[in-house]
Amino acid sequence: MTKPDILTILQNKIQHISMDNSTNILVGPIKLPVNLDGETVTFQWYSWFKVTDDELRQAEGTAATELLISRLSSMSLADGQQSSVLVYGDFEHSEDALIRMHSICHTGDIFGSKRCDCGFQLHQSMKMIAQHGAGALFYLANHEGRGIGLFSKAMAYLLQEEGYDTVEANLELGFADDSRDYSDAISVLQRLRSKPVTLITNNPKKLEALRAAGMNTVKRVPLWGDVSVFNEKYLRTKVLRSGHLEAVPDADYLEGRVAK
Repeated sequence: MTKPDILTILQNKIQHISMDNSTNILVGPIKLPVNLDGETVTFQWYSWFKVTDDELRQAEGTAATELLISRLSSMSLADGQQSSVLVYGDFEHSEDALIRMHSICHTGDIFGSKRCDCGFQLHQSMKMIAQHGAGALFYLANHEGRGIGLFSKAMAYLLQEEGYDTVEANLELGFADDSRDYSDAISVLQRLRSKPVTLITNNPKKLEALRAAGMNTVKRVPLWGDVSVFNEKYLRTKVLRSGHLEAVPDADYLEGRVAK
C-alpha cells in the first residue's frame, strides 16, 4: 500500500495561533490511549511551541507546513520542552467542560515524589475529566518550580531541607515566588473551545489569568489530597503565603503536625 505523502498527512493537523509578537504552532489531534487506574481511556493529544521567526509566522497553508518541516530538524526542540494538552470528549461543543492548567513537575509527575502533591493532582485531574465526559488537561512545560526551571528547583529543595519554605527558597535564589505565565496555554484553549469552562485548581492566579484573557470561567473545582508528613509544610505554605483557596480536607491533621 502506498503511503500518503507527509504534507497530506500533516497539512490539516497543524494550526498557527497568532499572538502579539509570536505565534504558537499547534499540532494535533493525535489519539492517545492512557492507563488510568487499570482502565484504558483515550484522549486526543496536542502539542505546541512558540515561534518568533517572521517567515514561519507569516507563511500560510501548504507553504507554512513545508517551511516548518524544512526547519524542524534544525530547531533543536529536544534541548527544551514543549507544552501539550490532553483533550477528552466533545471539548469544543460540550456545554460544560473541566480544564486543568497543570505545571510540569519532574519530581512529582515522573518520580512520584511525596514532597509535593503534583503527581496526585495530575492523575486525579485526568480521572476527573474523563468521568465528567468532556475536558482538557494542559501540561505546561516551562512551569517547573513555579517557573524557575528544574536545576533551580533542585537548589531550592536544598534550601528547603535547611528550613526555608517553598516561597522563601525561590525568593532567596533571586526569583519571584511565582513567575508562571499562562498566555500561550490560554491561546490554545481559545482555539479549541469558546464556551465556558470549569477550572480544576486551588490557585486564584489561574482563574485571574483566564478571566483577564476574556474566558468565561465562572466555576472552580478544588483539588486537595495526598497529604503526608513529607508535604504538609509545602501545602500549608500554598495556603498561607501563596494565596491558594480553601484549606485541605484534613486541615486538622495538618494543623496538628505543623504545631508540633
